[in-house]
Amino acid sequence: MLEEVATVTAYNPDGWVTVEIELKSACNHCSSRENCGTSTVAKAFSIKRQRFSLKSDKPCEKGDLLKLALPESVIIKAAMLVYIVPLIGLFIGAGVGLWLGDLLSINSDYSSMIFAAIGGLSAWFAGKQQAAKLEKSSTPVITAYLGQAVSLQRG
Repeated sequence: MLEEVATVTAYNPDGWVTVEIELKSACNHCSSRENCGTSTVAKAFSIKRQRFSLKSDKPCEKGDLLKLALPESVIIKAAMLVYIVPLIGLFIGAGVGLWLGDLLSINSDYSSMIFAAIGGLSAWFAGKQQAAKLEKSSTPVITAYLGQAVSLQRG
């Protein structure tokens, strides 16, 4: 399970809690971040936050911290949809274009490139639709109620 700490932004008496998660870039944790161009670009963009609602077994207050978990299988499926499915569509499209080019006695290089683009884009759109379904069906679960955040600043 992949775990992340979220902050409660709102709680409804019917048991639904709205949480906010700060999305962190991996570029800020590397030892080479001072000399890396990618890290500089990552710093230029502000920290992003994601909000969503989920069902809570316990009442919460605004500012409470919750530990959320998401199964690794969801992440693996999402990675497959983003990276592998469009590549498969690209290769299948290229193969079909090559075959059609030879069959119709036209330049198979051009037909292969055109069908590769069509196959890659078609697979990308299909993967995007599947990703939307996956997002709706995969809701994180609350694994721990951590209470209020502690501030270390002196007032």
